[in-house]
Amino acid sequence: MIKNLVEDHVIAAYDALKVHVPDFCGCAICRGDVLVYTLNRVPARYVATAEGSAVTELNLEKDQSRALIDVTMLEGFRKVARGPRCGRRPGST
Repeated sequence: MIKNLVEDHVIAAYDALKVHVPDFCGCAICRGDVLVYTLNRVPARYVATAEGSAVTELNLEKDQSRALIDVTMLEGFRKVARGPRCGRRPGST
């Protein structure tokens, strides 16, 4: 089975960072848009074996990899909040 391990890290980053962006809508549409924004901008890390998964996980745990995901995710929060597709007006709570 082929898997992009970055997806799990991006989802975890969303959950960790969302609490720091209290005015962000967070509905399923906006959440999906931020996840897609981030995944389209960080390098994918595909694996097909348990050995590849272990090595890739170690690399993804490095501060540099986590920082890239976090910075990109925060950009996604800002971009989606400025023009949410869910119909919520920017700046409304």
